[in-house]
Amino acid sequence: MKFSRSRGDRASGTPATDVEGAQAGGAAATAPTPGTGLRGHRLIWLVAGIAVLSLLAGIVVSRLVVSPAQAAADAKAPAAGLITVPVEKKVIANDVTLRGDVKYDDAVQVKVETADLGGPAVVTGQVPELGAELGQTSIALEVSGRPVIVLPGDLPAYRTLRVGVSGPDVAQLKAALTAVGINPGNGGSDVYDAATATAVDKLYANVGYPSPTSGDDAKDGVESAARGVRDAEEALTSARAELSASKGGATEVEKLTADNAVREAERNLAAAQAGTPDPAAEPGAAPQPGDVAGAQDALTLARAERAALDKPKDVAAQTAAVTNAQRQLDDAKKALGEARTETLTALPASEVLFLSSLPRRVDEVLVERGATVSGPVMAVSGATLVIEASAGSSDAELLAPGAKATFVLPDDSQGAATVTSVEARKVDAEGGESNADAKKGARFTVSLAPDALTPEQITLLQGSNVRLTIPVSSTAGEVLAVPLAALTAGPGGESRVEVLRGDPRAESTGKKDRATDLVPVKTGLAAGGFVEIVSSDDPLEPGDKVVVGK
Repeated sequence: MKFSRSRGDRASGTPATDVEGAQAGGAAATAPTPGTGLRGHRLIWLVAGIAVLSLLAGIVVSRLVVSPAQAAADAKAPAAGLITVPVEKKVIANDVTLRGDVKYDDAVQVKVETADLGGPAVVTGQVPELGAELGQTSIALEVSGRPVIVLPGDLPAYRTLRVGVSGPDVAQLKAALTAVGINPGNGGSDVYDAATATAVDKLYANVGYPSPTSGDDAKDGVESAARGVRDAEEALTSARAELSASKGGATEVEKLTADNAVREAERNLAAAQAGTPDPAAEPGAAPQPGDVAGAQDALTLARAERAALDKPKDVAAQTAAVTNAQRQLDDAKKALGEARTETLTALPASEVLFLSSLPRRVDEVLVERGATVSGPVMAVSGATLVIEASAGSSDAELLAPGAKATFVLPDDSQGAATVTSVEARKVDAEGGESNADAKKGARFTVSLAPDALTPEQITLLQGSNVRLTIPVSSTAGEVLAVPLAALTAGPGGESRVEVLRGDPRAESTGKKDRATDLVPVKTGLAAGGFVEIVSSDDPLEPGDKVVVGK
């Protein structure tokens, strides 16, 4: 019995303990408490089933419900078809766009050579203001009371130029003097001579400064050399007088005296031969034969002395004395010339500043009055405003000097400029990279000269960065053009366009006529998303529709 009840209880889902309790409790146990019939997993499965049914019902209802606006839109939407654009007539231009910095050209720092000053290089005046312009013969600075004169030239001043030196720096000085209207003498020579020194004197007079002095030592040297010349001239005069006297022979007195001596000897000989007693002998003494021989010898000597007076004298010694005196005079004159050369005006390296492309603009002053010069004194640039841009090799290949460009000024007005140069930057091919490979990614510097600008525009532009547009190619007027998207490639590589000839829905509706034709074309310049149609197998007209998508 208990077994049968247990089976029945399990079949009904009621625990055996509950049945026994009900039987023991009588009628009160026949009504179970609420919720005791749905417990455990059965309740969970029931809730899940209801949720799934609700979800499915919502999906079905949402698909069946259509709003009036959506219904109207569905009714108006066309069937899928071709995307077309019209053939146009327009000018096609290819432009290069760059960014450029506006600045003054050829900016450099300026140094003054002060090694030959012999003392501190103190700035004493003439300090320029920012924006000042330095031209030919301008005074860039005053150092130790002396001017630094600006002259045109590429070579820096590196030595003092004085009479006797030569070289390219002297040639540059002569060219600069000529450029400022001063004649340097022999302009074709690279030697600093007296004429050059005179020209330098004129240069200093023009800028309002005295010429550099040579000092007391040079003046003393000139005086000493001048005394040497005077002494040599006196010695030469004396030697020449002696030579002249020697060449003149015996005087008339000497000749008469010699003649008298000959005649006296002749008388003595005659008296000796006649036996005439010697006047000095005692009275009555007979003449001595030996006296005749003595008288003969005396006559011979007298005649020889007289003949010697008629012969030219040997003047070799006097001639040598004159030659030596002349040599000493020449040496003295050379020494005087050299001494005078030392007093001619020189051009100290510290008093000249050679700058190319004058005039120049002062961008920065690096010294002040009273300071000692120890490095660059200022930064200058060209007085011409330039625009410098950077371009890749692909853009640079399209540019050339003379190309025109446009740009927008900071005040929104439009300016124009001209390309002056396109120069490749230095290629660094280290690390095994070939020069050709390095150039593939090379950058180019594009320089442009702005057209005439007002002072206000120059002030606005200086130091700014502008966007440059440079047209590099353009069609000659309006041409037939289609978007690049309309071009397709044919089986032979030829270009072609798909031209709409009828109803774009003809193919989708099953009509036999083709809606489009593939037309081979020859293209020209492409720019700005459009391409020029030079010719086509089937003539195209403006307004014809070409397919750009489906």
